[in-house]
Amino acid sequence: MKNLFAFLFISSISFAQTNTEIHLFDIKELNGNWIATNAKNISNNDGYDSQPHFYNNNTILFSSNRNGEIDIAKYDVISGSKTFISNTPNGGEYSPQRIPYSKNISAVRLDKNGKQRFYKYDINTGENSELIKDLVIAYPVWFDKNTLISSVIVNDTLELFISDLKTKTNHSITKQVGRSLHKIPNSNLVSFMKKNKDKWEAWSLDPKTKETKKITNTGTTEDVCWLPDGTLLIPYQKAIYKFNPKKDKRGSLFYKFKDENINNISRITVNKNGTKLAIVAEVSPRALAQEQLEGYNKRDIEAFLKPYAKNVKVYTYPNKLSYEGIDEMRKRYAPMFEKTKDLHCKITSRIVKGNVVIDEELVTANGNTFKALAIYEIKNGKISIVRFVR
Repeated sequence: MKNLFAFLFISSISFAQTNTEIHLFDIKELNGNWIATNAKNISNNDGYDSQPHFYNNNTILFSSNRNGEIDIAKYDVISGSKTFISNTPNGGEYSPQRIPYSKNISAVRLDKNGKQRFYKYDINTGENSELIKDLVIAYPVWFDKNTLISSVIVNDTLELFISDLKTKTNHSITKQVGRSLHKIPNSNLVSFMKKNKDKWEAWSLDPKTKETKKITNTGTTEDVCWLPDGTLLIPYQKAIYKFNPKKDKRGSLFYKFKDENINNISRITVNKNGTKLAIVAEVSPRALAQEQLEGYNKRDIEAFLKPYAKNVKVYTYPNKLSYEGIDEMRKRYAPMFEKTKDLHCKITSRIVKGNVVIDEELVTANGNTFKALAIYEIKNGKISIVRFVR
């Protein structure tokens, strides 16, 4: 069962192939307001790219899709070059981080057979060795070179552990925790996320005394990070909010992004100097609608289905369910792609509003041309609902 839950917690993210990208910004405070400039998509890659980590102020590590596998990528901020550290044909690496007082890095390795382990990697050669054998670590953060704080898979939940690599001992702290773990600046504390019913809360942990304390509520947001001055950054949809536990009574807006390709921000991190911000965001709903259109016009069933959620629901407008599930969609479209040689769809008008795309179409099939209207709703980086207006 342990391997099964490892598969559910981590590999489901990559195998679902949610198309996320990592965006890098210069940030600074100007007249009391924060601004983000010099935006750059540093992953610029089809599929899953996530979990950015500043190795230093000018180098970023992240997990990146490469030919269907998730490997550790290294991005040079100055040159703009991207190289890969690992190459694991039968598995993938997640949560790459620099090990304190070392040039080497650590990562969670998940093999295709479900085996999940915590490894050390040589930054130059990619040579690796196992660090912790007794825990199924999902999301780690280093407190110091001998102390690791991590969310660990135990049965069907995530449990917070402190691991001493020197004495090879592990201590459980609390259950029902999340994936976002960070050292709190100017303190000897680590922050972690804890679930309370269906909402998230940010908590602190003192690894020495094992004392925990609630910091603030974050609502539905599971991912956070810290500015060097001790301000907590909390992303939500296309915006980031800020909250300083020492002086703020409530949160306020840090920055709101206008880029259509920044949606549902998840992982977020800031460099040590607080001058650069890296975020993970879903691509524009427009890109998903276009991707399925191109697959349709090529009559390529796999390319057509790729942007759809496994449990996609297809309605006749407004709410008459026609069918559900990607398998049923395959049964309906695959024969049509095979038999209809002149099948083609031209978009005459496209409107994008939030997570909704409305396409006015001109469809050709079997020598006939007719108008159609399709409404796509996107959730978690996939087309989850389609409504056809007839």
